[in-house]
Amino acid sequence: MLPPQKPTASEQQIVSLGRVLQSLREENNVDVLIETTISYLKEQFDYSLIWIALYDQLNHILLGKGGITPIKDTSYLRQRVALHPGDLLEQVVIEQRSLGVADLRTEIHAQRWQEVAVKSNIQGTMVLPICYKGCCLGVVLLGSERWGYILGGEAKARLMMVLGELGAVLFQIKMDLQHKQAKRLDEPLLQLLENLQTLSNLEQKLEAVVHTTHQFVSPTRTSIYWFEREKRSFWLRLSNQKLNKAKANSDTQGVAGISVQELSDFYYALSVNQIVLIGEGRSSLTSTFTAKLLQRLQVRSLLAAPIIWQKNLLGFVAVEAKEARIWTEADQNFVKGAAGLISLVTPTESMETTIKQIQEDSQLNSQVAQAIYSDYDNIEILRICATKVLERFNATRFLLLHYDSDQNNYHFLYQRQLQNRRPLASTLEALKDLDWQLLQRSTDSVGIENIEEDLRFFNWRSPLQENGVQSLLISNCAQGRPPEALLLITNEEHRCWTVQEKELLHIVSQQIGVIVRQWHLHHQTEQQQKILRSFQQCLRILEKARTAHTQPIQELESSALEQIASVLGCPLVLLLSWMPEQNLAEIIPGVIADDRFGVVMDIPVPIQTESLVQWALATDGLLTLSVDDLPEQTRRWLNGSDIGQILIMALRTSADYQPTGIVVMADRVERQWSEQSLIAIETLIRQFAWFRRHLQITQVFESTTDKLRQLNWYKHHRVEDIHRTLVQLVTQMYSLGIPNELAHTRYQQLLYQLDNITASMTALLKLEQWQLHITTQTIPIASLLKRSLERVENLLKQHKLWVGVHGLGQQVLDHGGQKSDPIVPNSSEGLKPQAMAIAGDIAKIELVVYELLVAACHRSTTGGRIDIWCRRLNERSLEMSITDNGNLDPQILTLNQDPQKDFLAPSSLNLSPELHLLICQNFIQQLGGELHFYQLPDHRVVSRLLLPLVW
Repeated sequence: MLPPQKPTASEQQIVSLGRVLQSLREENNVDVLIETTISYLKEQFDYSLIWIALYDQLNHILLGKGGITPIKDTSYLRQRVALHPGDLLEQVVIEQRSLGVADLRTEIHAQRWQEVAVKSNIQGTMVLPICYKGCCLGVVLLGSERWGYILGGEAKARLMMVLGELGAVLFQIKMDLQHKQAKRLDEPLLQLLENLQTLSNLEQKLEAVVHTTHQFVSPTRTSIYWFEREKRSFWLRLSNQKLNKAKANSDTQGVAGISVQELSDFYYALSVNQIVLIGEGRSSLTSTFTAKLLQRLQVRSLLAAPIIWQKNLLGFVAVEAKEARIWTEADQNFVKGAAGLISLVTPTESMETTIKQIQEDSQLNSQVAQAIYSDYDNIEILRICATKVLERFNATRFLLLHYDSDQNNYHFLYQRQLQNRRPLASTLEALKDLDWQLLQRSTDSVGIENIEEDLRFFNWRSPLQENGVQSLLISNCAQGRPPEALLLITNEEHRCWTVQEKELLHIVSQQIGVIVRQWHLHHQTEQQQKILRSFQQCLRILEKARTAHTQPIQELESSALEQIASVLGCPLVLLLSWMPEQNLAEIIPGVIADDRFGVVMDIPVPIQTESLVQWALATDGLLTLSVDDLPEQTRRWLNGSDIGQILIMALRTSADYQPTGIVVMADRVERQWSEQSLIAIETLIRQFAWFRRHLQITQVFESTTDKLRQLNWYKHHRVEDIHRTLVQLVTQMYSLGIPNELAHTRYQQLLYQLDNITASMTALLKLEQWQLHITTQTIPIASLLKRSLERVENLLKQHKLWVGVHGLGQQVLDHGGQKSDPIVPNSSEGLKPQAMAIAGDIAKIELVVYELLVAACHRSTTGGRIDIWCRRLNERSLEMSITDNGNLDPQILTLNQDPQKDFLAPSSLNLSPELHLLICQNFIQQLGGELHFYQLPDHRVVSRLLLPLVW
């Protein structure tokens, strides 16, 4: 058998590690654990300074548990180290990771250990946390006399294993200790519940709760305070000091009462079922109210749990201490449970009163419903409801409000108050957004106990306080919908509203909402009838304006603006008017209530630079503006001091017609426009625009007709004079003798021609004095072109133009001094050129061809060319196309599209030659033909004429 070998150094380290881990697992004493750890660190690691401290999380301090030191003074190894932000030790505790220091003597973030390091010459230092499950339980400080001394990987691993095992054991010891120290709530609460079941009245039950709570929590004093709603204060109902009068003295007696006005934060916390906790370094209230409450109760610590039944605060259970005390979670839970038991046993004491109150509330609801569905008028119904509600709630005012969207405020539909109180003003401001949303979302009434402290409905505070209102209860008459109708009751004292009162008023408000809806529907009907009457009035105005002998448009504008002001209910309505060719707009006043809505009439309003005009023209419909949006140029003439809100709309009839004016409406800054009013006004203005345009076009046509009648009368009589003169000349020439036979022959030819002219003029004078007379004649196309070219021969020579006629099957007629090759028609046509003739009113067709040639001559440049192309389209139609190289007015191309003409807008179609071409097109259409104008891709202009063909 071989002798045992001596273990190596590494094996000895593993054995030592296993031994110390086993020792740590089996030990439950904290001091022995610390000593074991220190011994192992001293034995295995070369450190001159070892210090182990445990962490007190509640007080945020390290408690020294011992260690080793190179100097004789070991007192600092047991010191209490308070942790501060930025300290080296606090970083290790908070971040739960190790830190190394090369020279502890120079480390400014560890001042206390810096002094020790200087005395003991400690340099390289490591600080390691003792952690388990994310919880820091302490720290280990290891210091060496060597600079920057850091453990190697294997040594550090052994150290972390030891510290990890130490942390696990310390964590288990801490949990066991907390479990032993924790108070058990179930046994005393179950015992208290059994006692309450055996007691007969409420006072005995309250005494049992106070006694058991005082025994469990062990404070200086345990009390029950009761809440009195009418006075909004808490009064001391029961205290353990009163139960044991022998021990009571002036220093330990509870406070007689606590006013809500004095300690509002404390009250509001209890009313929302929150426990109030004031202890050492902690408070659930603000510092101001904490100090006031402790001073009022003459204590340093307080734990108060609310007693609540059906969401109503009945009072609170209070445990008070003269010293600064930390209230444990068990203390809080027990006091909260005790308050809950009181809330369960309290209602049985007042059951009869509660039942009676429920019966009275039910009777009130029934009476209100009967009144609503009775035959009374609305005012009498509201009077009955208000009387009963004021009596039930012991309130001073009953107010029914309705939101006026036009004026953006609430006005009183009905209000009733106790005697010797004057009614409130007729309106209240509109609600802020938060208050509006609160009432819209609320499923119950909203109570304000103290109007001075509550920020809700803040903008109503001043007018209500001026009339003595201190508390109020408000309900939306249409749950879930915008709060347009509100029921409000008020009191002249600070008052707490119970849940039952809030629910009752909510039910009453929903019933009264039926009346409000009926009233609203009646109001809407009246408004619609008013709008209908306005439209009927406008129609009558139009009819009257059409039959008026003088200034029909001015009468229409004045009456329409008055109707717009009546429907919209605004104090200022005016019209900015212009014609299409004008640059300045005229201000036409319609309704101006007073000087506060005044307008300067003699200032010119330029259309292109006036913002109101351009904004209105860019908007299809009404546009709402504020006076702050207006530029300085507009304010020069729209300068009324009370003008705040502005509506504008252009007089627009169709996209093809340009507007010729805008309507301007204005009111005060607080005015809001309802959707119904805006729709009615927009429709009314559109109708006004059409009526006004109709009258303007009628006036234009009447004026044009008068001028044409005068011109026709004048020209016709001038033609009669010329005809009479020609007849006289022909008669005289017939009566004269002719000496020469050759001259006689020529003379007879001239007389024959003059006779034909006078005959045609006779037909013209007899048949076409006031209307056109269409005749049916035939003429060869060649003759028609020849006669037409003879008419424009001087114009062709003047412009040096060359004209070629193509498609007649003969040598081209050359009126420019040259000849072209003859164009032979397509043999498939089977027609002889000399047989091509047209039918119709030849005189008028000839004038049309003449007018087309004149227009082509004027368009063409000097030395240019005009081509006339003739071809048969079918058996009944002949196409004549006149082409030139001139520039075509774009307005002529619109003749092909038959556009919807704006008779009020200036146009070149009202002047020659465009007007003449338009007349020619109308003539040809009456004769059964067509006339079109277009431009070829090579920029040549084509006048295409279709005429009926005769065979």
